[in-house]
Amino acid sequence: MRSLLALAMTAPLIVAAATTADAQTAPPAAPAAYPPTRTVAQVDDYFGTSVADPYRWLEDDNAADTKAWVQAQNAVTSSYLEKISGRDAIRARLTTLWNYERYGLPRKRGAHYILTRNDGLQNQAVFYRTKSLTATPELLLDPNTLSADGTVAVSGTTFSDDGRFMAYSLSESGSDWLRWKVREIATSKDLSDDVRWSKFSSAAWLHDGSGFFYSRYDAPKAGEALTGVNKNQKVYFHRIGTAQASDTLIYARPDQPDWGLGADVTDDGRYLLIYQSEGTDPKNRIFVKDLTRPGAKVEPFVDDFDAMYNVAGNDGSTFYVLTNQGAPRKRLVAIPLSQPASTGWKTLIAEGPKQDVLDDVMMAADHFVATWQVDARNTLQVYGLDGAMRHEVALPTIGAVSFTGRRDQAEGFYAFSSFAYPTAIFTLDVASGRSTLFKEPTVAFDPTQYETAQVFYPSKDGTRIPLFITHRKGLAKNGANPTYLYGYGGFDVSLTPSFSPANLAWMEMGGIYAVANLRGGGEYGKAWHDAGRLENKQNVFDDFIAAAEYLIAEKYTSTPKLAIGGGSNGGLLVGAAMTQRPELFGAALPAVGVMDMLRFHQFTIGWAWTSDYGSSETKAGFDVLYRYSPLHNLKPGTAYPATMITTADHDDRVVPAHSFKFAAALQAAHTGPQPVLIRIETKAGHGAGKPTSKQIDEAADKWAFLMANLR
Repeated sequence: MRSLLALAMTAPLIVAAATTADAQTAPPAAPAAYPPTRTVAQVDDYFGTSVADPYRWLEDDNAADTKAWVQAQNAVTSSYLEKISGRDAIRARLTTLWNYERYGLPRKRGAHYILTRNDGLQNQAVFYRTKSLTATPELLLDPNTLSADGTVAVSGTTFSDDGRFMAYSLSESGSDWLRWKVREIATSKDLSDDVRWSKFSSAAWLHDGSGFFYSRYDAPKAGEALTGVNKNQKVYFHRIGTAQASDTLIYARPDQPDWGLGADVTDDGRYLLIYQSEGTDPKNRIFVKDLTRPGAKVEPFVDDFDAMYNVAGNDGSTFYVLTNQGAPRKRLVAIPLSQPASTGWKTLIAEGPKQDVLDDVMMAADHFVATWQVDARNTLQVYGLDGAMRHEVALPTIGAVSFTGRRDQAEGFYAFSSFAYPTAIFTLDVASGRSTLFKEPTVAFDPTQYETAQVFYPSKDGTRIPLFITHRKGLAKNGANPTYLYGYGGFDVSLTPSFSPANLAWMEMGGIYAVANLRGGGEYGKAWHDAGRLENKQNVFDDFIAAAEYLIAEKYTSTPKLAIGGGSNGGLLVGAAMTQRPELFGAALPAVGVMDMLRFHQFTIGWAWTSDYGSSETKAGFDVLYRYSPLHNLKPGTAYPATMITTADHDDRVVPAHSFKFAAALQAAHTGPQPVLIRIETKAGHGAGKPTSKQIDEAADKWAFLMANLR
């Protein structure tokens, strides 16, 4: 989630935080010995290549010896971190920075606006309802009451069009599994509805509010909820006030177990749209069911699986669809339901100039509101239904924007943030393009003391890569600045500017925060994504390594002062970079990473990532994956950077076995004085819904580790 903030903190606090690192003359010594990790004689044959997997037993997260290993590793890590004298000061500063009132984007349904608010240090944001944006909001739902430690989070919400009901999904301890509940908005009371075993799903209401469509899997086998493979997703309809056992199966494809299925209902309530995907490939199909015709079947609409398609709205049986078919950086087209072939399409908003990407289109106030991505930053433009641009919305600075609105409402809302611009909420009069500040948080820092530059550097093959560099003003380019280089580079995901109290604390300590927009992401459309996936995945690592080399060459930092970080696919990125160029970095922070590239597809939803990675079950896929798999490219006797791996015991997206096995292998291979640790969070998952208290603790440990080891 992006957040936004502003305002002042006192100079003495900045100085105190910044000088803490200088006061520490030496980091704690690395552990004299790491917890022993037994090995097993597991060897797999991949097309004639024998590959040892001595830590295979760590894949069983329910086993007593795995739990004992986790406990022993956490004890070593905790002991090390507790010896860093500046850690408490960092945590205290993070707590101050996080303690600000912040709001989410309002949504208008029926007579009420629904919005979220966190008063500062609440573990979870609270939902409120109000009939006026200027009135005092009334409590709708407080997720903090659902668990004592804040580890039960609201993952998603949708509202019936008449504003009577809110469907909300609960995630426990960060798991991807969702449990849907229904709350009456007027009374703030739950109904009896309880829908389980949903995952990767929203709830799409019938127009009359009688029920909603959702996606689910079969219930997992005992003991496999966090590791079992998820296939055969189905779409069901749940009628309000009934038991889940009576839900109606709407669409399933047992002949296509890899198909992912998600439901939506058009704003006019007439059509059910079923989006079909395969893995994480951006391509999809759309199926349609006419809800006004009793007995109507689910029928194909766009069925070639040749591009991405997303319906922005419709007029009767004409659909307005955002697609990259015939436009790698996307366009908006009108497609008649009766003539879905591309020869019958009308382009309303054409593909942008140069490398601009049409990132998103929504309908609001009988207009199209389009978010463009220009060199990894956003612009916001309003178009008429004829596709002609009416106006561009003036944004505060270089940053990122998220818009929400409805066709039958004159106003919309957008959130804006940047690296030193905390997330502010604006009201947009769509027809005029006039913005009004709705909520701007007050944060204990002075944003005028920071600056962001966007530079472009050449990768190994000469490709021009964008890089955001943010730091306090007056920074001396002398090679002595602690620098945290962050990246992702995959799955068509773009890294746009965003505000983070954690990153702000790092910059207050004199650190540089750098974000590289690597190939494999969506910053420049389909070609940019394709250039960083499958057999081209090495380009992503080359881009990241080239960013590090650029920062060193331009004297922003030097190897002993340079740390790299990333999570999930970004954890893979860090693992690959540190195994390919261990001498280039002073420290590494791989988080919830995909580290075993030969077996990722064997757990939960990992099989779906083969669209970006390929699979070790094919000779070509194995050859590519084996060359860069972090687990398999550790070399005994190598001095690796100071490393703290982070994962969580309830991560059922990238199962913690990836990090467990990588940590064990890294500790065995590593030589030298730098510590190699693993921090395993309990009652947490891949990251979404993590309580504020756990976010602060994790950030404090990360920055303390870097403070002690970047020398």
